[in-house]
Amino acid sequence: MPAILRSLILCSALTCGAAWAEPSAETIAHGKALVEAGDCASCHTADPQKPFAGGKRIDTPFGAIYSPNLTPDKNTGIGFWSDQDFLRALRLGVAPDGSNYYPAFPYPNFTKLTRDDIFAIRAYLNTLTPFANKAPPPALRFPLNFRIVMRGWNYLFFRPGIFEPDQEKSAEWNRGGYLVEGAAHCGACHTPKNIFGADKRGQKFGGGLVGGWFAPRLDSAERSGLKSWSAGDIVEYLQSGRNGRSHADGLMAEVVVNSTSKMSDKDIRAIATYLKDLPPGAPEPAVTAPPAAQMTDGEKLYKGACIACHEVDGTGAPRIYPPLPGNANLQSADPTSTLRIILDGAETVTTPRAPNTGSMPPYAAKWSDQEIADVTTYIRNSWGNVAPAVTAAQVKGARR
Repeated sequence: MPAILRSLILCSALTCGAAWAEPSAETIAHGKALVEAGDCASCHTADPQKPFAGGKRIDTPFGAIYSPNLTPDKNTGIGFWSDQDFLRALRLGVAPDGSNYYPAFPYPNFTKLTRDDIFAIRAYLNTLTPFANKAPPPALRFPLNFRIVMRGWNYLFFRPGIFEPDQEKSAEWNRGGYLVEGAAHCGACHTPKNIFGADKRGQKFGGGLVGGWFAPRLDSAERSGLKSWSAGDIVEYLQSGRNGRSHADGLMAEVVVNSTSKMSDKDIRAIATYLKDLPPGAPEPAVTAPPAAQMTDGEKLYKGACIACHEVDGTGAPRIYPPLPGNANLQSADPTSTLRIILDGAETVTTPRAPNTGSMPPYAAKWSDQEIADVTTYIRNSWGNVAPAVTAAQVKGARR
């Protein structure tokens, strides 16, 4: 056999061996940690008995899409995908058949992940139990029901590329930035979107509407951002779902349970370090004092129904019933989340670090739209709080 042929055969054998080498336990564990940081289970699990099998409906302003199957099922999942298919999906938002994904799949964030981390994620997903489950097709309005439109969207709004560390910052800050900007894709919810569903320029982490909730500001805005929170407050909130200032509810409670409460202490501290260093973004809106009559009516309702848990002065019982004075979520320009809690009630999320629970009853059937507007305006503008007054029309919209 000629020497050159032997060399080619040997090279091919070595290449194939490398391509098919089983990933190490450390690589799989690392991939699992990244999947948890990305909260992939929340979006890709419709049936709890079939984790990661997709099919969950995700409503957007443009219609609904259904999450795909991430298990290694060969017919309906990613079992037949190559590593390059997986890399292209996360880096560029392109499916193996060449079609474009919609940015509800946060590839604009996942593009920031390193190649090794993307392959570690793939290695972990390959260990999952395969489930056959084909997601329904998207139910989007024209023209977004044609995926080719996403090529124009990507041209205008998508900039692929991995996270670039800031050499003037600490390793912890850069790790936090890599997670916040990349795997954890915090801006997907906490950054306002334009009419095309892309991040509004100049308003990064300025808060945004998502799934009937308002994801609050993560920058250092004085009233409605994280300026009043310490790094320790952020760590406690992400690990347990509550701290001395606030409780997680709605979609954020889901994130805490499925994602941040499972992350390592080191990574959570890194996220807190990065978030506390974010400068204030767009100025908070100027607020006109609410009508005196509305404040008076709201105070009567508050004292009649709320003081048993939240006290007359709003101090509540931190980590059981959240305090209201200085509450950043309460002072958001958009009252949607506060209205959701008052209308629907709330149940304190439980985690291994904070297993005790607390609850708040719903008031949708007890109070009129105007009454809910009055009490919401009162708590948003008492004890030093400052926020725009709430109208009955806003409450009516929240009910829908």
